[in-house]
Amino acid sequence: MQFSTQMDKSVSHRKDSTGAEEEEETQFTTQRTASQSGLGKLKIGAGTSEHTISISEGGIYYCRGGRGDPVFSTEDSAAVTIQKQVLAAVNLQHSWSQIFTGDTITLSCEIQGGEGKVWKYEWTAPNTNSPPTSSEYRISRVSVSHSGDYRCRGSSDCLLTGWSDAFRLTVSYEPRPVLTVSPSWLSPGASVTLNCEVEHPSAGWSFYWYKAVPDLSEKSSSYELLPDGSGTAQDSYIIHGQTHTAGYVCRAGRGDPEYHTDHSQPKFVWSADVHSAASLTVSPDRVQHFTSDSVSLTCEGNFTEWRVRKFSEDGRLYSDCRRMTGSTCDINTSKSDTAVYWCESGSGEFSSAVNITVQNDGNGPILVSPVHPVTEGASVSLSCSLRTQKILSNVFFYHNDKLIQNDPRGELKISAVSKSDEGFYKCQYSGRESAQSWMSVKVTVSGADSSSSPVWLIVGLVFGVSLLIILLLLLYRCRTTNRKVWAAVKLQHSWSQIFTGETITLRCEIQGGEGKVWKYEWTAPNTNSPPTSSEYRISRVSVSHSGDYRCRGSSDYLLTGWSDAFRLTVSSSKPRATLTAQSSVIPAGGSVTLSCSVEGSAGWKFDWFRHDSVSSKAQLMRGNEANGVISVSQGGLYHCRGGRGDPVYYTEDSSDVTVVEIFPSKPTVTLQPSWTQIYRGETVTVRCEIQGGEGAQWTYEWRAAKLNTPPTSNEYRIIRATESDSGGYSCRGRRDYFFSEWSDIITLTVSFPSKPTVTLQPSWTQIYSGETVTVRCEIQGGEGAQWTYEWRAAKLNTPPTSNEYRIIRATESDSGGYSCRGRRDYFFSEWSDIITLTVSYEPRPVLTVSPSWLSPGASVTLNCEVEHPSAGWSFYWYKAVPDLSEKSSSYELLPDGSGTAQDSYIIHGQTHTAGYVCRAGRGDAEYHTDHSRPKFVWSADVHSAASLTVSPDRVQHFTSDSVSLTCEGNFTEWRVRKFSEDGRLSDCRRMTGSTCDINTSKSDTAVYWCESGSGEFSSAVNITVQNDGNGPILVSPVHPVTEGASVSLSCSLRTQKILSNVFFYHNDKLIQNDPRGELKISAVSKSDEGFYKCQYSGRESAQSWMSVKVTVSGADSSSSPVWLIVGLVCGVSLIIILLLLLYHCRQSKCKSLFSVIIIVIISISIDIDISLSICHG
Repeated sequence: MQFSTQMDKSVSHRKDSTGAEEEEETQFTTQRTASQSGLGKLKIGAGTSEHTISISEGGIYYCRGGRGDPVFSTEDSAAVTIQKQVLAAVNLQHSWSQIFTGDTITLSCEIQGGEGKVWKYEWTAPNTNSPPTSSEYRISRVSVSHSGDYRCRGSSDCLLTGWSDAFRLTVSYEPRPVLTVSPSWLSPGASVTLNCEVEHPSAGWSFYWYKAVPDLSEKSSSYELLPDGSGTAQDSYIIHGQTHTAGYVCRAGRGDPEYHTDHSQPKFVWSADVHSAASLTVSPDRVQHFTSDSVSLTCEGNFTEWRVRKFSEDGRLYSDCRRMTGSTCDINTSKSDTAVYWCESGSGEFSSAVNITVQNDGNGPILVSPVHPVTEGASVSLSCSLRTQKILSNVFFYHNDKLIQNDPRGELKISAVSKSDEGFYKCQYSGRESAQSWMSVKVTVSGADSSSSPVWLIVGLVFGVSLLIILLLLLYRCRTTNRKVWAAVKLQHSWSQIFTGETITLRCEIQGGEGKVWKYEWTAPNTNSPPTSSEYRISRVSVSHSGDYRCRGSSDYLLTGWSDAFRLTVSSSKPRATLTAQSSVIPAGGSVTLSCSVEGSAGWKFDWFRHDSVSSKAQLMRGNEANGVISVSQGGLYHCRGGRGDPVYYTEDSSDVTVVEIFPSKPTVTLQPSWTQIYRGETVTVRCEIQGGEGAQWTYEWRAAKLNTPPTSNEYRIIRATESDSGGYSCRGRRDYFFSEWSDIITLTVSFPSKPTVTLQPSWTQIYSGETVTVRCEIQGGEGAQWTYEWRAAKLNTPPTSNEYRIIRATESDSGGYSCRGRRDYFFSEWSDIITLTVSYEPRPVLTVSPSWLSPGASVTLNCEVEHPSAGWSFYWYKAVPDLSEKSSSYELLPDGSGTAQDSYIIHGQTHTAGYVCRAGRGDAEYHTDHSRPKFVWSADVHSAASLTVSPDRVQHFTSDSVSLTCEGNFTEWRVRKFSEDGRLSDCRRMTGSTCDINTSKSDTAVYWCESGSGEFSSAVNITVQNDGNGPILVSPVHPVTEGASVSLSCSLRTQKILSNVFFYHNDKLIQNDPRGELKISAVSKSDEGFYKCQYSGRESAQSWMSVKVTVSGADSSSSPVWLIVGLVCGVSLIIILLLLLYHCRQSKCKSLFSVIIIVIISISIDIDISLSICHG
């Protein structure tokens, strides 16, 4: 920059000593002020004759002129401010190329060329009116609205940077990683590689790896972290030794605090090898199927809960089989069922996986091949099949698209499968090809017999030859170096870089000349008198000392050659130490590591300096430290320098580094009054309190929703609050190099009073007379405030002022609408919406029983339903016990039948006719409904304690027939009960002793049973009354027929039994239409059970159920074990006898007999072994 000064007259005249007049030239002085305070004036051009100078530093400049002797000076010129412009740049701290919603990021403003100065910062940013004034711009939980251009600039005294180039920040929505698995199908024990890829790749991700564990109760999976799978830097993860089918999931995270993506979709690796704990079988056992085939997939293993999962060709995962019965999934195949299938148990086990392929071409063939791997060495047959038949001849078979059989045979048989037979197979018939299916071969592992001795022999030879070569090379080296000496120049400190002003020593070392006295010669640049000693010392080295240095030595008759040149390079500039801090913030109770270094050179020791306050001088805290790294636990302004050599040569001081110490106590933001919910127009004070920091001169910083110029005091008072004052408030304290942490954010909400809500406790809008209910008024967000309440109610003449209204023993008059509002000082909320309370008369539950007729020992399910369903019911379950004295029944509570949460109850092992009742209750104290009407479960099986006989002994009767129902058993009191078709329960009207007499009518069609005075129930019978006077009835037994017995069914008119031309039907299927008039079954079986009816002359009887009672007979166990024991006893006895004979023979030396006895003993032993093997087999 050119700087000019001007005066009205730049030349004057003066007389010299001789009296001659000469021109006198004006001299100029220019001064610079480094800061706006005017301190630190520097003369930068004193007494120059030039009125134009060049400057390169910013500052406040002025000048003056002077002339004569003594010098006469003009007034100072007006000041001119020159600002030096340096460059600013915005950088993202983490250098991530892609930012996602929820990330926490920090942008930093870096000023290049402005080191050592204290800068003030300005920012321009989208979507904010209050950007920070510090060098860092931190955005917590970034959103899409933060996308845009960010710029910064700095100012320091007379320096002002330009605005930085725009930093474009792009924020994307939350990513979801994609997991890939390789391989998809594995061999047992193989490794599996997982790769996790973020949809929009960006730097800084850590990855988390999970195993998917089936959770059948939630119809999903839970995730278990894999070993060493937490926060890996690599986007891949290897699982070694995987043997079974398994599912995996990944997610990614980055930043501090860490931001996590969603979990990826689960991906699976499948194993076709059958798992001992869980397996999947397919019926029919083949890979390929036609459309509309019925295929069953059955899960096998020691588990009670299963689900079958499917991964289709289009990459979709289906959670469950649509038609799952127990552990079996049934499929009516379609093209979309082409997929991989596997089982998952309720305990988290995976089965082997299978491929299912559905042939979409209705006229094309399918390949019949096994679903599971074939064991190596086993035989296998592949065939080709059409939908209507198996193809027997002229089939072409292909292996990996290569024709391997085209003869007249219809099957491809492999007698001993090997690994080479593995691959894709397909068949062709009449020009149409099947789909291809993979056949896997399971290899059996056997021990290898290869000897390792040749390997060890080769290894030994290689090591021996190598050792021999090394010895020869050492021998050659020793011979060639014998008696040779040479000189070498070395720098004493082995510093790679030397600086102007240092003191160095070069040394001449003679190798191989130990023990001799040497004289030395040197050649060196820029000197005529080099030393003659072994050391060449240069004090305060300069650039002129740079060059090549050589030396040599002489002793007696030995003379070394000149050494290789040692190139000495001396730098002209003085080095500057560099100080870096691990962090600019010391956490409470912690420390920060500082590192001091001198770039490109070694041998330094370091001095450390610290300013403990803004106004204090630097103090030496550590000196002559060999280690360039120290830990500091106090805040301050730090710098360092390096020194080396003797005398010590020092570097320039490093730039200052500010380290801030965090005060151990975290501030707390409080509200006065302490309501987080403030209403528009109220006054509130936000206060910052630092526990333990009392008495200190703190300056406070605030982060607030509305503060463009936040206060520096510890209080912020909001008068007549508005909704714009809502938001989070936090603070921190600052004192010299102490900073507290930012306080937790306290959220202030300013709003108009919200609309109250009326709730019921309990929350039943349907209340029954006699219950207790509380009506409550709630103002959302108004907790902690001093509210007074007003009520509008149907019945309240003097409504309460509290937020609750309790109704004890409600009546129908309490029904109606209830609403409320709140009042605080001069604020009124709106009236709440009206909630309607309905009080009804006492309800009566309805009981249903399933089944109505049961087989002996079957389970019975009771269901209890309240007429007006409402929440909160508990249920009570009773057995109805006949009470003939009261002509009703008493109720006995069933086991565990008191206050169940479920509205159903199961009775196991029911054998006889019985009656049941239920009722419901709720609330505290509990309110109970009436008992339900009794419902019955009937058993046709004759009860030994009580039974019912019908005369005449048939199910169907004509109207006006006389029918007697007689109760039998060891009881004196009886009643006959009737449950008619229209659901009505009644007693017999004409009861004589234990017999009920009926003159039948259509209304007598019903179920009948006996009840004794002791509470016993008899078996139940069906009575059907034929209303058609001209129609026939079926004559069939009332009670069940015992299996194996004979029975005859006939057809009868009112006037006569029909003897011929009768049609008999079983379950609506004609079973006899010959001239006979009876249906005779000589030995009844369970398959004969069902509905029967007869037809005569075009008229049909009603149908009646005939029940078959199954008899359990003892098993005819075989007596073979008995005979086996007898045989063994006899055999052992015979052996003992033969051994005694053997002993006797040895004593009497009868050798021939001895041989015979030995043969007999061996034969008997073999027979016994064979018998034992047959027994155990």
